[in-house]
Amino acid sequence: MSSDPTRVLIAEDEALIRLDLKEMLEEEGYLVVAEVGDGQAAVDQAEALRPDLVIVDVQMPVLDGLAAAEQIAAGRLAPVIVLTAFSQRELVERARDAGAMAYLVKPFSKNDLVPAIEVAVGRFQEMTALDAEVTDLKERLEARKVVEKAKGRLMAERGMTEAEAFRFIQRTAMNERTSMRALAEAILAPEDAGDATAASGPPVS
Repeated sequence: MSSDPTRVLIAEDEALIRLDLKEMLEEEGYLVVAEVGDGQAAVDQAEALRPDLVIVDVQMPVLDGLAAAEQIAAGRLAPVIVLTAFSQRELVERARDAGAMAYLVKPFSKNDLVPAIEVAVGRFQEMTALDAEVTDLKERLEARKVVEKAKGRLMAERGMTEAEAFRFIQRTAMNERTSMRALAEAILAPEDAGDATAASGPPVS
């Protein structure tokens, strides 16, 4: 493999699940850089190691997984996947509010794990790219919402995947020398979406 393996930190207080998860990850070519059994250790290790991904269980001692996810996400340390034994709607929403990029309901298989990792890493990269463009926190949140909606429209109307839709917005915004938010707003404008894009001039190669 030419690219370096994705470095993963596992935070799970049940040793058996931790072992299974490590095996699954290593079989798929991921590199497990640390394993911890409580939420505070997860935050500390994420700060120290700067992994490419953190997988945290919801229920852990010292600091629960959602609180740990919130701190890791707030510090932009790494994308976070939350593990839960309950598929409760409210818990999923809390995980999302905490900054988790994806979640997995136990028991899960490799078929569930790998797509969740791809989604989490992809979304984190999108967020980092958007954050680099907008410094004000309020504007950043607004930009994220607009770009999410524009991605949804591109996915529905052009059959793009989530990653393709974001790359299209990012690339077109660069070509047209505009911000991703401005381009997303043009995509979302009802009838005049095409005009708004055209008005910004031809793509600059």
